[in-house]
Amino acid sequence: MNKTQALGRYGEELATRRLTATGMHILARNWRCGRTGEIDIVARDGDTLVICEVKTRRHGTYEHPMAALTPRKTERLRRLAACWLDRNDTPTPPGGVRIDLVGIVLPHRGAPDLTHARGVA
Repeated sequence: MNKTQALGRYGEELATRRLTATGMHILARNWRCGRTGEIDIVARDGDTLVICEVKTRRHGTYEHPMAALTPRKTERLRRLAACWLDRNDTPTPPGGVRIDLVGIVLPHRGAPDLTHARGVA
């Protein structure tokens, strides 16, 4: 595992902890759908299916993680959500499907800064 992958895994672990602390139930992590891509976290929030993208950055590098969700990435996440429902033989839940983004910035010192944006797409 390289440094970038390790950073991503660490961020996903932090995001999973935060989501479960808010009452969400984690259904899958790093779920793949062929060439379409990967969902970082699939969760259930009440009667809503949540597709969660996690972006982790070190302080001062690149753009802020909350700016990383482009229209192209959003469309890919929608296709992945449909693939999840199809592959798991699951009808769309009563609460629908929501796409969330968890952005994490790791400072040089101190606790990570984690932002959870619900329904970003």
